[in-house]
Amino acid sequence: MPDNPATPPLAALQGIRVLDFSHALAGPYCTLLLADFGAEVYKLESPSGGDMGRGWGPPFAGTDSSFFFGLNRGKRGISIDLKRPEGLELCRRLIDRMDVLIENFRPGTMDRLGLGYAAVALRNPRLVYCSISGYGQAGPSRDEAAMDLIVECSSGFLSITGTEDGEQVRSGYAVADINAGLFSVIGILMALRAREQTGRGQYVDVSMLDSMISAMSSNYMSFLGSGKIPAPLGSGFPTVVPYRVFQAKDRAFSIAVGSPKLWSAFCQVIGRQDLECHPDYSTNARRVDNRHALEAILAAIFLQQDAAHWVALLHSVGIPCSPVRNFLEVSQDPQAALRGMFPVVECPKAGAHRVTGPPVKLSATPARVSEPAPGLGEHSAAVLAEVLGLSQGEIEALAASHIIWPACPDGSPEAHP
Repeated sequence: MPDNPATPPLAALQGIRVLDFSHALAGPYCTLLLADFGAEVYKLESPSGGDMGRGWGPPFAGTDSSFFFGLNRGKRGISIDLKRPEGLELCRRLIDRMDVLIENFRPGTMDRLGLGYAAVALRNPRLVYCSISGYGQAGPSRDEAAMDLIVECSSGFLSITGTEDGEQVRSGYAVADINAGLFSVIGILMALRAREQTGRGQYVDVSMLDSMISAMSSNYMSFLGSGKIPAPLGSGFPTVVPYRVFQAKDRAFSIAVGSPKLWSAFCQVIGRQDLECHPDYSTNARRVDNRHALEAILAAIFLQQDAAHWVALLHSVGIPCSPVRNFLEVSQDPQAALRGMFPVVECPKAGAHRVTGPPVKLSATPARVSEPAPGLGEHSAAVLAEVLGLSQGEIEALAASHIIWPACPDGSPEAHP
């Protein structure tokens, strides 16, 4: 904990300026984490509607989606017309003063605008420039369009995700986008650390495909070691048994028996001591070979009592287990509350609303969740004054020429000319 609780702690990324050209999910999730830990994130959007994520609903508050509010809190919104040479020059001047630039356009888009890494690094050699794409900045798949579902398929993820009878199932969350966002944070922080030693920034190239393959390292190593192409196992796990969801009398719950010690305790507590040393189940390897027979035995046992009974019993001997909880149950969980995972943010447009909290807890430089997501162009004037030192007259002239878009009264893109 901080030495003096009365003194607001420094932020871990205090003083780091980020110009955020990203949209949708992977990039905004990356910059959400950077903003939570104190980076000044300037979210740059086009005047014609802004980030596509603003429309990804319902639910909506006004014209903006809850999706957008959750992913873009804590950022400052600026809107500049990149189709105008004056707008591009403003961006170049902003980039000159940034530590980090992040974008997730199709490869080549920023180069065509004159804002690619090679061009801007000449002006600002300390810049860390992060590009997120579906397949990377080079190679035969470079120009292929990509969204989360597509990369779940192209990375092999969907081939191992689904039911045992062969139905493939998309991940319940946008795993390819989120993985790319997380690896982008890691890449940016590593590049900033390297800059401390060299004085120079560098280019960070993150692809959704690479991120998914890396995240599936254990799966791919099993394949590379055996040559056996894996298939979906429902909630099961290929190398540990029992490890899956079972149906109790009232609802589903999961168990994970991952060691010989846990297997012994498990057999004892469910009253099936005979299973512990049974030749078909005595080792994990034997249980994997005979998974269907063992899982059928356990399924019949678990149907006899409610999930709460089994969870309490299994917890009593240290067996990892949990009911399959829905979002309402998780959002009301005292553990999640203690961990600050659903803080409240006050927003003029959306009112007081809960968001997801930062997943990393730092003792000396903790994250802060306070500011809501910006309206389209809400901070254009303030940022240009603070960062570039433009006068009020210069800002008014840019707004009158529709090169920048200050916030309108309700923050909605429709109110802009």
